[in-house]
Amino acid sequence: MVSVDSTSCRAHQHAAAALSRPPRNPGKRSPVQHRSDEALGRSQGGLTYKIHLACEGGRRPLAIVITPSQRSDAPQLIPVLEQICVPRPEGGHPALGPTISAATKPIRRVANGCYLRRRQNKHTIPEPQNQRANRQRRGSKGGRPTGLDKALYQRRNEVERTINRHRTFRVVATRYDKRAFVLHGTVTTAAIRLWLRP
Repeated sequence: MVSVDSTSCRAHQHAAAALSRPPRNPGKRSPVQHRSDEALGRSQGGLTYKIHLACEGGRRPLAIVITPSQRSDAPQLIPVLEQICVPRPEGGHPALGPTISAATKPIRRVANGCYLRRRQNKHTIPEPQNQRANRQRRGSKGGRPTGLDKALYQRRNEVERTINRHRTFRVVATRYDKRAFVLHGTVTTAAIRLWLRP
């Protein structure tokens, strides 16, 4: 079983130096424009980034995707699940995805549901209130209500605890790297440390 969730982390002011272009006139101050591919966003608290993480039952990360903080969680579910590749003990092709997935309400959308059904992946994701109201308003054309296995959904706390363990590393809780590929290596190294812990 795999649980998926995300967390926003603060970025230090020195992590914001990767600009989209050099200033045209060095003597004149120009507005700072950050590169769009550096996974750095601006929120009310300042510069932040977001870690989308999938973990297994032992609270160890299986896949990590890093995005700017203003990105939604729903479009990142498929890239996170696509990264999972677990080798089989008896040999052969690795398992390319979980058999059961659990996630929060913001991740539920039509494209994600179609993707999970196409891969024959049993999932337990609660239906948001607005989607439920829209389905009920359409009557029989709205489709069947989604099933929610509450016993499986209670195990979603595993990803919350994994995120808390991951954020105990200072370089994860506060970003100091300017470039996104360096940050991804830093976060991956922290994930390896979690795997090596007893």
